[in-house]
Amino acid sequence: MAPIASGPMIPRRTLLRASLAGALLVPAAAALQACGSSGNGGSPTSTGLIVNRPRLTHGVATGDPRADGAMVWARSDSAARMVVETSATEAFSNPIRVEGPQLTPATDGTGRVRVTGLEPGQTVHYRVTLEGEDGATSEPVVGVFRTAPAQPQDIKFIWSGDVVGQGWGINRQGGMAIFGAMADRRPDFFVHSGDAIYADGPVPETQKQNDGGMYASVTAPAKDHVAQTLDDFRGNYAYNLTDEHYRRFNATVPQLVQWDDHEVTNNWFPGESLNGQNRKGYTETDADKLAGYAYQAWREWQPVEPAEAVDGRLHRKIPYGPLLDVFVLDMRSYKNPNPEAWAQSDDGGVLGPEQTQWLIDSLKKSTAVWKVVANDLPISIVVPDAATDPAGGPKSMEAVAQGDNGRPLGREIAFSRILSETKDVHNIVYLTADVHYTAAISYHPEQAAFADFAPFWEFVSGPLNAGAFPQSPLDGTFGARYEFVHAPTDKDTSPAQGFQHFGEVTIDSDSRALTVALCDASGTPLYSKELLPA
Repeated sequence: MAPIASGPMIPRRTLLRASLAGALLVPAAAALQACGSSGNGGSPTSTGLIVNRPRLTHGVATGDPRADGAMVWARSDSAARMVVETSATEAFSNPIRVEGPQLTPATDGTGRVRVTGLEPGQTVHYRVTLEGEDGATSEPVVGVFRTAPAQPQDIKFIWSGDVVGQGWGINRQGGMAIFGAMADRRPDFFVHSGDAIYADGPVPETQKQNDGGMYASVTAPAKDHVAQTLDDFRGNYAYNLTDEHYRRFNATVPQLVQWDDHEVTNNWFPGESLNGQNRKGYTETDADKLAGYAYQAWREWQPVEPAEAVDGRLHRKIPYGPLLDVFVLDMRSYKNPNPEAWAQSDDGGVLGPEQTQWLIDSLKKSTAVWKVVANDLPISIVVPDAATDPAGGPKSMEAVAQGDNGRPLGREIAFSRILSETKDVHNIVYLTADVHYTAAISYHPEQAAFADFAPFWEFVSGPLNAGAFPQSPLDGTFGARYEFVHAPTDKDTSPAQGFQHFGEVTIDSDSRALTVALCDASGTPLYSKELLPA
């Protein structure tokens, strides 16, 4: 298969400089302490006094790019002002300065500022510096992003999910190299489909693989128990960013971030009690209380601004020029209970009634050629939830489908409405992760129990650094059919054994064709599908 065309050029020297910023990192455990508690290196003043310099602890990141800029994120080890400078070149001649917020222990030292006023469709170099209360400044950390285009341009973006799952931590031999491979593809942005952390997944020093080999992980205090406090959840994000590949990726690829279940605990839903579920290590059984801590840590440690979302939380549309709109869903915050998967009626489903209507209306209003829906849970892959199976009743389900191949039930009812009411909207593609393998799924109304929709595709990718699993069955309610699957035959296959994946989407500005490639951890395409615009 021919290589996928590269996106906008980002100088390799810039990437290396962003990677070298890792030398500034403090241990992940420091994220669990107050910002001012870490010992800083001192620097002399003109009077000979030693002052403490603030320090950027976990690299930099950007998110939710727009035609005029992007959100920039950073973290300080002490109280300091965040300052961002942007330039058209990495020499930073005539930089534009933007003063960000004061970074304090109230947000675990994290902060973000939206940079605006930039030209559309341009590569932007940025650097972040901290200005301390004593006038001392930090060493800068650099990165690069690309603004969304205002005119038709070639587009390349990637998506995947599932980081540090099933106890498979940062590999002591090579780290999480898949993030380096994704950065090397030079995408315009990355859709993170959820499970950015596994708050419920402690990381042991070693873990036996199912092929008999031994996997050795980097360890940290935050990852030796399940997360049940705000600092626990914060520490999970800090741990992931001790990986040099992840930091380089964050510095050079803007992100559209979702959340899924493992940011809180496996398969959770609002209102759930963990009592009687035999969840190892948990003393807190109120899922909503855990979710409150988890959501605060998510919004602190990700390059997002919840105030820009539709409801001030997460779901939102990211316009990316005349060729593309991306609809980022929240399939967790408004989810109905998993045991209601077989309900005869559905008031809210997995999205809730307001988000469901927002998606329908937004797809209808979109004037972009392609409408990509980032759904962090798959539509027709059957994902059971054994922990909440009702006694003597039908199996509880985590995702949308039940596996009965019949008329829509439970969460399928809302999705049948979405598919039906948008059947005249052309060029909708769904992208998901969650199931820890990669696949291409086509949907056919002539083969479906519910047929009031137009044919479409759903593509699956992942995991990024987690256990890989065999393929799951498909529900036939919407006529789903596997066209390609790459998955192991054994459960919980180690990241070192392969089956780690990301997907890459390109849109050609001339033909307007959208091509999806499903790639392995090195970036080698395993499958490719070109879709022509209607």
